[in-house]
Amino acid sequence: MSTPQPPMPQQAAPAPSWHPAPGASYTSPIPVVRTHLGHALTSEWTKIRSVRSTMWTIGVFLLLVIGLGALITFVVAASDAEVGGESALQLGFAGVLTGSICMMTLGVLTTASEYGTGLIRTTMTACPDRGRVLMAKSIVFFALAFVVTLVATSLVALLQVSVLTDHGGREPTGGEWLKATVGISLYVALLGLLGLLAGSVIRHSAGAITLMIGVLLAPLVIALFLFSESLRRVQQGLFTYSIPNQLSIFYDNSLSRSGPSGWDPLWIMLGLTAAVFVGAYALLEKRDV
Repeated sequence: MSTPQPPMPQQAAPAPSWHPAPGASYTSPIPVVRTHLGHALTSEWTKIRSVRSTMWTIGVFLLLVIGLGALITFVVAASDAEVGGESALQLGFAGVLTGSICMMTLGVLTTASEYGTGLIRTTMTACPDRGRVLMAKSIVFFALAFVVTLVATSLVALLQVSVLTDHGGREPTGGEWLKATVGISLYVALLGLLGLLAGSVIRHSAGAITLMIGVLLAPLVIALFLFSESLRRVQQGLFTYSIPNQLSIFYDNSLSRSGPSGWDPLWIMLGLTAAVFVGAYALLEKRDV
């Protein structure tokens, strides 16, 4: 009968090859990349082009600007009335005015919708630099709004000139072309950017959209009902600096005989947007997400 053997001592498992030697520092195999504004721009572009609200809002915008512009052009061309020697580009105003509501709405949704869904927490965790996030959103939205508006207004302008010059319309000058395409596109993009900043400040989609529609239409509507002679100067001021009148200046068809002219509305909107941007940035840094 064999005697039982004592159990053999267990050997310790060998240390994994990636385990650092005692006293050595660990180096991650994942490369560490310092983030910059380009990463934030890529992130914001991915978000804005992947949500349905962007496609729907831009689709309605194009339908209003191009559709109304073409409809008014063909109605005038089909009638016996002559344009009367005025620039053939003036009939694009109605489409741009109604379409600007869509662009303001898209601007609001770009920021306010993230607060409504809670996605803003993920955004700020991925990019703790809040100023960089706001800057990236502003750049991406402004570029998108400008390009879309420029394409739409250029198509309408080409259609109007080709059709209405045969009905008494005057061939527009180079400056009129530039204002009715590039100038109006910059203004509408800034107006949408103002909506984006309003969404960042208010953090509520419905409230910010209501505010922006009021900014767009309220001064003109109020001015229409100021009949008193003592309020004549107030009425004139509301007419002059209302956004519809500022838009009409780009088509050389101002509702007021005094006030801004030429490219002045663009500089006014640029100054207003810059001031609101500073306020939105200060609140973003101060408030909790």
